[in-house]
Order: sequence, then C-alpha cells, then structure tokens
Amino acid sequence: MAAMSYLSVIERYHEYEATVHELMESILTGIADVELFNQPKVDLKAIKGLAGSYPFVELMYLLDTQGVQISQNIAVIENQLKLIPLSGNMDRSQRPYFINRDESDGVNITRPYLSNASGNLCLSASMAIFKQDQKLGYLVIDVDLTRLIEFMMGDSARRRVTPAFKAVYALIVVGLFVLVAVLLWTALRDIYGLFCGANPGEDPLQPFGIIIFITLALAIFDLGKTILEEEVLMHKDIFRHSSTRRTITRFVSTILIAISIEALLTMFKASLGEKQYIEPAIWMMLAVVGLLVGLGAYVYLGAKAEWLLIKTQTYKTGKNSAK
Repeated sequence: MAAMSYLSVIERYHEYEATVHELMESILTGIADVELFNQPKVDLKAIKGLAGSYPFVELMYLLDTQGVQISQNIAVIENQLKLIPLSGNMDRSQRPYFINRDESDGVNITRPYLSNASGNLCLSASMAIFKQDQKLGYLVIDVDLTRLIEFMMGDSARRRVTPAFKAVYALIVVGLFVLVAVLLWTALRDIYGLFCGANPGEDPLQPFGIIIFITLALAIFDLGKTILEEEVLMHKDIFRHSSTRRTITRFVSTILIAISIEALLTMFKASLGEKQYIEPAIWMMLAVVGLLVGLGAYVYLGAKAEWLLIKTQTYKTGKNSAK
C-alpha cells in the first residue's frame, strides 16, 4: 500500500483525462474573478473554500498578459490557505501553461509534469481573465496529480489511514519471520543431532522431519515476503482486479508449493514401508491438482472479466468523445 507510482498515476490520468479536465475547468471558473486583479494582496476570504473542497490544489497565482507573476503564491498547506510573498516579479512566460495556451483564451491545461517545488507529478491550468474587452491577465492553479486522482476515486480517506495499515502488516510479517527463525533453528538442531547423536542414522525417517521443518519455514517465509511486498512496499491499486488477482495468485502458489513438497515427502515415507501414509499422500496430491486447476480457472476468468470491463469502458469513452 505504498504511494501510487508514477506509472500508475499516468495510467489513471489517461483513463480519466476528460473528467480531470472538466474538474479543473470547473475550479477555475468558480474562483475566477476580476476583483482578484484589483487588490494589492489576494483576499483569502474570497477563496477560503478552496482548501477544504479541493485538497489536491497546491498553488494559485496571477500572471499579467506577458506571463509575469503579479501576485503572491497562494499555497494549500495542511488544508489551510497560506500566502507566500515573492521577492520580486517572477517571469513565468516560459512555462508550459503560458507558452501552450490557445487563441481562445479559455481554460488551458498542461500535460502531467514533475513539479519543481514538490517533485511530484502535477498539472497546471490557466484561464484568461477579462474586464469587458480588456484582458487583465491569467489565473493559474497547480494541482498534485496523485491527490487529484485519489480525490476523484474517493480514495483520500483510505490513504490517510494507510500508515496504520502498513504498521499492522509489518508487525504481522515480523511475527512470521520470527516463526521462520524458530523453524530453521529446530531444523539445524535436528541436523546436528542426526550426525552427532548417540546413534546417528538410527531412524531412517528422521531426515523427513527435518525437511518438513525446512519446508514449513520456506512456506511461511514466502507468505511473509508476499505480505511485505504486496501490502507494505508496493502500491496496490484496489480498484483494479489485477492487483487482487496478483495477491491471491501469489498466496495460493505459496500454499501449492508447501502442500506439494509435503505430499512428496509423505509418498517417500510410504515407499519406505510406512503403508499408512499412502492414502494421505494420494489425497494431498489430489488437493494440489484441485488447487492448481482452481487457480488456473480463477486467473483465466479474472483476466477475461477485466479485459471485458476495460473494453466496455473504452467503448463508452469513445462514444462520449464522439458526442
């Protein structure tokens, strides 16, 4: 449950590009006012709802018709609007949102780019402000693209408690790794007794017990590693079926390996004369086959369902664009 990677953010942006642009246009239209250019300092009361309603907005400022900033920076810090005074007029005429503006002087939105201030992916949107027929300048807002996408998908609240979730998962992983250490210590102790005991090699089944401890250690370690990677270190997009399918596939694969090794050991015990182990070995082998077939069906059907879902969304997007 790490933060969204740049790749995930860009994918989501292209998926919801039209909606993102509509939202940014509505924000600019709502706060654009001629009075912003008539004040020596921007009145925060006029835009006090910006921070609470749109927490993804990072910065807002005014430019003159030549692209020179003529206002303080209005930054959203911890859901509060803060004025950041400038040491002098800053020339922003070379920025993408100024260079690439169209002739209509409507809302212009850049492609995603890395912010110099935060280092995160962001978007900038600009809108020309007119007083009658005279252009006063441009209103510009910068938004954090990751937070914008989370806001649109209703994922902001979950992200606030993500650190608590990660802490719990990390604690569980530590417990699993402790069990792995105990099992390996037990296996090493039995190996030492196997070679250095009073009657080494007396029990032909003793090595199988050691293998069982090592196999359990391997399975538990792989389970802890999967939880650590999926829930702590990697970003997991819960809105995509592929993320859940990947986690379940890795988890079931770990169980398959453990049961397969155990079934093989049980079969070896039966071949050494322990006939009572034949039936359990057969049932375990059948369980492995059943799990493998079920996992294959789950992966195939899940991938097919996701493909149909993506195809449907693409069709709807194309149909809306044609309108």
